[in-house]
Amino acid sequence: MKAKRVFYDKQGLPDGAIIEMVIWQLPKASAERQHGLKYSLFYGKDGKRLIGYDNERGKGDHRHYGDDEESYVFETLEKLISDFINDVNALRGET
Repeated sequence: MKAKRVFYDKQGLPDGAIIEMVIWQLPKASAERQHGLKYSLFYGKDGKRLIGYDNERGKGDHRHYGDDEESYVFETLEKLISDFINDVNALRGET
């Protein structure tokens, strides 16, 4: 059984920035992805990622903020999306 995409949303913002969120349900959880999800949350502009949350194989759950990358503690899917949107809004000055 393959991963099943359970959520997808892509928005183009008036200033040319893009927000794209993709979440897949994996056939089974693993040691690396104990929550059983694979995800990629992206915010960027002019071809450059400004904020990203993902759990690429071999890296686990992590967050990109500009050129920095750090571990992210996944709690719930709702919190993941909320944390991402809060980071986007903060960077855009919309908090």
